[in-house]
Amino acid sequence: MRNTDTGSLTLYGETFNSRLLLGTALYPSPQVMADSIAASGTEIVTLSLRRQNLNPDSPQQQQADVFWQHIRSSGCRLLPNTAGCRTPKEAINLAEMSREVFETHWLKLEVIGDDYNLQPCPFGLVEAAAELIRRGFAVLPYTTDDLVLAQKLLDVGCQVLMPWGAPIGTGQGLLNRYNLRTLRERLPDVPLIVDAGIGAPSQAAEAMEMGFDAVLLNTAVAKASNPVLMARAFGAAVEAGHDAWRAGLMEKAQTASPSTPTLGQPFWHQS
Repeated sequence: MRNTDTGSLTLYGETFNSRLLLGTALYPSPQVMADSIAASGTEIVTLSLRRQNLNPDSPQQQQADVFWQHIRSSGCRLLPNTAGCRTPKEAINLAEMSREVFETHWLKLEVIGDDYNLQPCPFGLVEAAAELIRRGFAVLPYTTDDLVLAQKLLDVGCQVLMPWGAPIGTGQGLLNRYNLRTLRERLPDVPLIVDAGIGAPSQAAEAMEMGFDAVLLNTAVAKASNPVLMARAFGAAVEAGHDAWRAGLMEKAQTASPSTPTLGQPFWHQS
């Protein structure tokens, strides 16, 4: 159930003050990642088990250990993802390993169906979600903006949906506003998080002004020339967009209307 009366966000029974979810990949260093997380104000971060290396003495694993130390010290809710999985079986296996390693039953579910635009596979996504929910996971599925797919995911037990704004990493923003508005209007009580394709704070603010509950992004912050400053900008944009939606945006009009009425104003006559 959504909480729209305050600035807080409720997902699977947990309440958060920030409505920005942040990814932890692609940063120039673990320290920049940590500083960006702090600057954004986020309380939920995504991460992948694929960063781990079984050889504890390898440089890759040592880098992963530093990364993990920064993640733990952030105090954020961990949202492991199944990035790169292309079948339900692969996603389920990775989810089980992530639950053991990261000690959380929360999961961002990804089952990719197309290598070109990384579009989620609708059939595999529903199949994997149903099984993972049966196993006790709190599943946040990365999905397209398709209403029927959204309804199928809700039918198998998902309590939160994460429709894309645009393909991952493109920065194209909200490509299909009609579909996104339809999702919001038809699923008024479901927490909806715009995930993927957001490239600018203005795009994040627009999603929030449409009534979405949160925004998840990674590349736009991690690949910025100043990730920390960009993270702060996104945090402010999401908050501003949500406040604007709560306040009620003005209706668009076809004709001009003076903001200062002339009726009742004093009239001077020069003779």
